Amino acid sequence: MRLDAIDKSILASIYINDVCRSDPTTTVAVRNTMQGIEDHIDRYLPSSIIAEHRQRLESLGMIRDGMLTELGRSAIRVVLTGGVFDIIHPGHIHTLRAAKSLGDVLVVVIARDSTVERLKGKKPLHDEGKRRELVASLRFVDLALIGHENDIFKTVELVKPDVIALGYDQVHEEQFISKECQRRGLNAYIVRLTSPIPELKSSMIKAELRSSIYTI
Repeated sequence: MRLDAIDKSILASIYINDVCRSDPTTTVAVRNTMQGIEDHIDRYLPSSIIAEHRQRLESLGMIRDGMLTELGRSAIRVVLTGGVFDIIHPGHIHTLRAAKSLGDVLVVVIARDSTVERLKGKKPLHDEGKRRELVASLRFVDLALIGHENDIFKTVELVKPDVIALGYDQVHEEQFISKECQRRGLNAYIVRLTSPIPELKSSMIKAELRSSIYTI
């Protein structure tokens, strides 16, 4: 069956809200980055048209009791990517835009402060809340959330992505992620993204800033 952009936007909105409701703990900080895609399109379309599309989706068995059915969930492709995002630069924008092009919904996981400090030996310039807000402000990001502190796959289990997009310089190995997803009953296609400016990194920007401060 063929769905148009409005249909997919409604399904995506319900999916996002389902994710936000499905985590009752505080180990994964999840919050919708918008008021919902459905509310977003409501600014441009009469509510009667949205209601008509929603009724159609219900008649097709994609929505039941305000929730996505298995059929409704399979009608949208969810892409999951992640990173530190301490200083947003053009490389990040390219990567996130490329990730969004792989599906209908882009979920971005922000590394926790403790994770960054453990892996890089120092705290990030911005705390995890501020970094999440920075990423959430990008128009092609549908949902930004803070990752699990000890097990990155807890977040993957929460999101249940169809595609996991890895950054060009991320250390994660595709085969390891694929096997671990399969072990947990998740079926996700792993993609390694490229960058037109691989030499541009947040660490380089920080070093240049520190250098400029010292030379003043």
